[in-house]
Amino acid sequence: MSSANRGVVYKGPGEVAVESIAYPELALGNRKCEHGVILKVVTTNICGSDQHMVRGRTTAEPGLVLGHEITGIVVECGRDVEFINQGDLVSVPFNIACGRCRNCKSGKTGICLNVNPARPGAAYGYVDMGGWVGGQTEYVMVPYADFNLLKFPDADQAMDKIKDLTLLSDIFPTGFHGCVTAGVGPGSTVYIAGAGPVGLAAAVSAQLLGAACVIVGDMIEDRLAQARSFGCETIDLTQDGDMADKVEAILGEREVDAFVDCVGFEAHACGCNHGKEAPATVLNSAMSLTRAGGEIGIPGLYVTEDPGAEDEAAKQGSLSMRFGLGWAKSHSFHTGQCPVMKYHRPLMQAILFGKVNIADAINVQMITLDEAPKGYADFDGGAAKKFVIDPHGSVPA
Repeated sequence: MSSANRGVVYKGPGEVAVESIAYPELALGNRKCEHGVILKVVTTNICGSDQHMVRGRTTAEPGLVLGHEITGIVVECGRDVEFINQGDLVSVPFNIACGRCRNCKSGKTGICLNVNPARPGAAYGYVDMGGWVGGQTEYVMVPYADFNLLKFPDADQAMDKIKDLTLLSDIFPTGFHGCVTAGVGPGSTVYIAGAGPVGLAAAVSAQLLGAACVIVGDMIEDRLAQARSFGCETIDLTQDGDMADKVEAILGEREVDAFVDCVGFEAHACGCNHGKEAPATVLNSAMSLTRAGGEIGIPGLYVTEDPGAEDEAAKQGSLSMRFGLGWAKSHSFHTGQCPVMKYHRPLMQAILFGKVNIADAINVQMITLDEAPKGYADFDGGAAKKFVIDPHGSVPA
């Protein structure tokens, strides 16, 4: 078995590098991790959440090994792993969950109480999320394997659809969760804020849930074109004009049933001020555009500390929201990490049985591990693509 390993390492604002790193061990601190496995990574994806760190918009320290979207083959199992075996091809939820605490037992695996000493919830390769080594690597260790891992029933079938299945570790369930918590169902009209990969995943999810009309708003024309490629209506947010007027031009009504925020705290103002940061603008638009009694799903990331923010309040995660409007309209807001395990098995089935082509909608582009720094730069420039790293050249062309 190889003892070499390489990974994508955060070096400081605007810089990542592929470096040699330690080969993973079945260990947690000074004790053996008998409930864990070591994976040979098949695919690992660059996420918009990673970009927040790389831009210097979090308190991440240089040296962090990045990556929380992981699919891999089991190469070693701890003694206590009973139901996962060497050779299994598995999807790894980005949430690390113990399976034993109160929250895990109630399905709230995104806020496990035992895997992060700083606060509820943990993730691989992410700031303030427990110090777990990330998976934009050749090999990675996954704890609590029996509970966390989703085994694909047929490895050959899974490899044929690996560009779709790799999205089960985060963005497909996250987009789906945003729509579920926004109350999307048959006949719904839906506004998706943001046409990055999570926004496009949410748009596909809204269609899968039976939405009648899905509107996607963004400031990058290539991303809007990607949304239109699978049947979404779009709004170019660089153009001036009242948002309700734009929605009315599409729907004949000035409000939508459901609103999904897939932008988060690095939002920018619309119209002629679109180059200026306005971190609460999506949340305020949500309250303005959602019908009375409607629901607002917020899978977009909001942080407790943003050192790159333009005002002091936003640096502490304090945003200027018109919360009274949401209260007056009896809106429901749902925030926080997606509990991936709630959704990844049914979404896997939807992929395997051909009910959804998520990779085409998101525009997956495969790259090598050495191409990861360029992938980060292109993604930061607004490329209408989802960059998926293939560290070992495992994925057929």
